Amino acid sequence: MGKRAKRGTAKALALPMAARVAIGAVAIAVLGYSLLSRPAGVQSTQKPSPHQAQASSSPVYVATPAHVAAPAAAPIPAPAPTPAPLVEPPKAAEGPGAFVRQVVDYTSHQTPGTVIVDTKNTFLYFVLNDTQALRYGIGVGREGFTWSGEQTVARKTEWPDWRPPTEMLVRQPYLPRFMAGGPGNPLGARAMYLGETEFRIHGTNKPDTIGKRVSSGCIRLTNEDVVDLYERVKVGAKVIVLPATAAQMPSSRSKLAEAQ
Repeated sequence: MGKRAKRGTAKALALPMAARVAIGAVAIAVLGYSLLSRPAGVQSTQKPSPHQAQASSSPVYVATPAHVAAPAAAPIPAPAPTPAPLVEPPKAAEGPGAFVRQVVDYTSHQTPGTVIVDTKNTFLYFVLNDTQALRYGIGVGREGFTWSGEQTVARKTEWPDWRPPTEMLVRQPYLPRFMAGGPGNPLGARAMYLGETEFRIHGTNKPDTIGKRVSSGCIRLTNEDVVDLYERVKVGAKVIVLPATAAQMPSSRSKLAEAQ
């Protein structure tokens, strides 16, 4: 190639190079202009780190606070009324209610060991001291068969035999003329004879008659009580029978001296 041809070629190559430089300069100018004209509030987006991306990809659920009403207080049940205490009725052998044997306050100037019979209130008192006595419930004579006064315990018998007096047999002819001592005997387990009369303090096989006026003048206790009194009372002890109303002391061996 000759020198002239080389020069032509160089010129041909030089023009495009100049154009390239000019284009590059224009591009740089445009880029710089775009950077300078970007709004200040726009920030470039940065690629989140893997940790942030993982954290942001996990949904977070925020529960709305629930207003749970406090459970209503259970109503306090009204206290059940206390049942009235059951009063166990006394055993038949003990007599009803107040007739159960017991130590009571009893003012007396009698010698300890004295027996006092309160006919009106159907109680017998065995004097313990000046201020106390052992009280028993008793059955006493029915109307027309009561008496009052003082006697002494003449003798004592266990499981006494019974021979109804003639006067009683006249009124009650169906009665036996003799009944040996025992549980079926109307004189009961023990008898304490008063003076020379036919009156006795004795037991009974009918404990439901304690506190009543059913006898023909004798003073009756339950078998349990008469056994207790029998062990306490001495032969010769004083027995005072208080009047119920206008009672009089019968004479010895009178028609009122009957066994029941």
